[in-house]
Amino acid sequence: MDTKSLDLFSQEFHQNPYDYYNKIRPHQPFAKVKMFNEGHHYSWMAFTYEAAVAVLKDPRFIKDMRTVFPDEVTDENLPPITQSMLFVDPPDHRRLRSLVQSGFTPKRIEMLRGRIEDIAREQAWLMRNKETVDFIEEYAFPIPIRVICELLGIPSEDRLDFQRWSNVIVEISDSPRYDEAMVEFMAYLEKMIEKKRESPKEDLLSDLVQAEEGGDRLTVSELYGVVMLLIVAGHETTVNLIANGLLALLTHQDQLALLKEDHSLVAQAIEELLRFNGPVEFSTDRWAKESFTFMGQQVEKGDHVIVSLASADHDPAAFSDPSTLDITREKSPHLAFGKGIHYCLGAPLARLEGEIALRVLLEEYPNLSLAAELNELEWRQSLVIRGLKQLPIKLF
Repeated sequence: MDTKSLDLFSQEFHQNPYDYYNKIRPHQPFAKVKMFNEGHHYSWMAFTYEAAVAVLKDPRFIKDMRTVFPDEVTDENLPPITQSMLFVDPPDHRRLRSLVQSGFTPKRIEMLRGRIEDIAREQAWLMRNKETVDFIEEYAFPIPIRVICELLGIPSEDRLDFQRWSNVIVEISDSPRYDEAMVEFMAYLEKMIEKKRESPKEDLLSDLVQAEEGGDRLTVSELYGVVMLLIVAGHETTVNLIANGLLALLTHQDQLALLKEDHSLVAQAIEELLRFNGPVEFSTDRWAKESFTFMGQQVEKGDHVIVSLASADHDPAAFSDPSTLDITREKSPHLAFGKGIHYCLGAPLARLEGEIALRVLLEEYPNLSLAAELNELEWRQSLVIRGLKQLPIKLF
């Protein structure tokens, strides 16, 4: 298959990208793909597990555009989120990550277990009088957005605004819509940060604001970037983990029955669901810091590089029978949360939310089923995530 003709953003591709990956991967582990329909915007993409890990761990592929294009890219013409830890390189990356690390330690995340359980029960209870629901709107979205809002100390009544802003940021959209969302998001953050500065509380946002003021370790732009990243990434990944995971189970009734029979398998199931149809399809952007040969291909300085995490996680060289969903599969080294220094800081929280959300759902609604044909489901267009626009399910 000619990767340069592959339309990464068509509904045909999104319905089952794994068929495409299976055709490409054996012949082109690292190849160029066309990123947009207009113009000649090509990027290198890693398709095999080996190539994916190599890209994610190679320091010659960097995240900060300002290093590669110093005459074209400045702080002024980059969105604030690009000054978060996800889009910078060492030593700035280490400094920014250390500021947030304390909020996401396994011990601190485990302390949230009871509250996440309460939230999941509340959302399940709110669906009790509805036979058919949009699972994403009623359950998969509210749980993680409520959790991240409480963790950051943001009023829960603002969560619908966060949904709208984050949807625009992670999807392919026209510039005016994106710009409008960014202006609104920035204005909101400015007010919220000022409130935390004047009256800090016991929450992560107050901690970040105080770190910015106290040790001069976090600039205002970096503060905006970190907060935007946490709000967007802090719920987008988990929403799609829960929804994609349920879809996989509903379309593999043997595995759903196994999980219903033994809820203790839920943690193991989450790992397999992350691998099988994970919430993040592509890595975030990287650029070649220099020209060099990589996986037999000549990469030039400034070339854009991304990883198909979805393809890598279906590579038979790394996973036995990868097209089969097996929730009893031994823990696998999937790449759903990335690899290397940019490994997802929120992975423990996403895992815990996913485990609780699916377990509670199956306890409350053991007879749920898909309320639409697979070909009727519409996938969101995004440069990063893999997620549905809606997921209709019958609860009874």
